[in-house]
Order: sequence, then structure tokens, then C-alpha cells
Amino acid sequence: MTSLDKPTDHRTTDGDAESTDSRAVTEAALFEAFGGVRGMVETVLPGLLFVAIYTVNKDLHTSAIAALGVSLLLVVVRLVMKDTVKHAFSGVFGVAFGVVFAMMTGNAKDFYLPGMLYTLGLGLAYIITTLAGVPLIGLILGPVFKENLSWRKRNPGRKKAYAKASWAWGLILLAKCAILFPLYWWGDTTQFGWVLVALKIPPFLLAVWLTWVFLAKAPAPIDVFAEMEAEEQARKAEESAEPGATPQADADRKTAAGRHRRDA
Repeated sequence: MTSLDKPTDHRTTDGDAESTDSRAVTEAALFEAFGGVRGMVETVLPGLLFVAIYTVNKDLHTSAIAALGVSLLLVVVRLVMKDTVKHAFSGVFGVAFGVVFAMMTGNAKDFYLPGMLYTLGLGLAYIITTLAGVPLIGLILGPVFKENLSWRKRNPGRKKAYAKASWAWGLILLAKCAILFPLYWWGDTTQFGWVLVALKIPPFLLAVWLTWVFLAKAPAPIDVFAEMEAEEQARKAEESAEPGATPQADADRKTAAGRHRRDA
């Protein structure tokens, strides 16, 4: 039998293509949700500048003003480039709260305290929402994947993947807190700052990678926006159709409406 006579397993080929598409969509969604490389730079740079300046001159005011200034500059750059500013703005708010805390207490460590408390709260939120059956990572990524909350009842495999990812995020963030809070109370200010900066990216990358692993193996998301669009088209077709010629349109409309009600 020649190679031309050998049967081709189209299912395998189609499955590989579908898996590749799913992975690509997952990567793009995670990149959008978490800001990618640029978002990480915007997260790390203000704190890095603060601890670097404080290490050199021990001047809290100069360090705080420099950190806040670079955060505002990052927002301006995004505005000039007409890019999304949500990650840069979140960085500004975090730095601003840190500056206020540090200025009020006169303790340079307190520059990092709001971010640490936010990390602790976020880690607990991931765990609690997962135990409640509504994993937080699904609430964050659902709109990005255009599936909203359809994964809760209509896509159990995807809900399971979101639960695993939320557990990963929660445990990683709580482990980070378990390292930082003792250092906050008993560690040297400069050493504490450098450890905190060093722990910005690696735990984040680990959590994102695990999320990608879980979701890449999960069932594809259900595009509820496409379903709503199909429902709208069916309704318009029904309205424009002649009397007596609408059974199929009515069936399509009822099917789409039923799916929409299940998502609600």
C-alpha cells in the first residue's frame, strides 16, 4: 500500500488544529487580562525605583515622589499612545496609597503595606470564591473569552479548570504573603524592599502559566455574545417573514431564547 492509499485520520488533524486554536485563544485572553510584559513592567518599576533610591540616600520623601512620578509618567505614555490605561491606573492608585501610608507614619516599609494587604485580600478572595462555587478567575476571564458566566452551568469542564486556576492563584498569593509579612515586621527596610520587588514577577508568572495549562486543556468557551446575536437575527427574520412561513425561525428563536435563559 502506498502512502497515497493509506487512510488519513482527519479526526486527529482536526483535533490538533482545534487544540492549537484553543491554546492561542487562551494565550491572547491571558495576555489581555493581565497586561502582558508591559503590564508587568508597570507593576514593578515604581517599587523598584523606590527601593533603589531609598537604598542610596535613605530619603523617604525623594523615594516616594520618584515612585509616584514614574507611575504618572506610565499613564501619560499610555494616553499618548491611545492604549488601555487600566493597568497603569491601578499602579498609580497602589503607589499613591503607599506614599500616603509612608508619609503618615514616616516608615518606608509602609510604602509597601497597601499592596501587601491587597495581595492578602486577593489571595483569600480566590480561595473563598472557589469554595463558594464561583471561582474568581472565571469571573475575571469570562468576559474576556466572551462566555460570561455560561461556564457555571453549561460548561462543567471549564468550571473545573477555573476552580483549579483559582486555587493556584490563591495559594501562590498566600504563600507570598507568608514570606513578606514576617519580613515587614522584623526585617531590615532595605532588604525587605528588595525581597518584595524580587517576588513581584515570579509568583505572578507561575500563576499565569498554571492558568494557561488548566484552560488550554479545558473545553472551549461558549460564546454567549454570538448566541445573543443569533437570537436577534432569528427575531428579525421572524418579523420580516410572511405569515405561515415562520416555523423554522420560531424554532430557532425559541432555542436561542432557551439558551439565553439558562445563562441568566
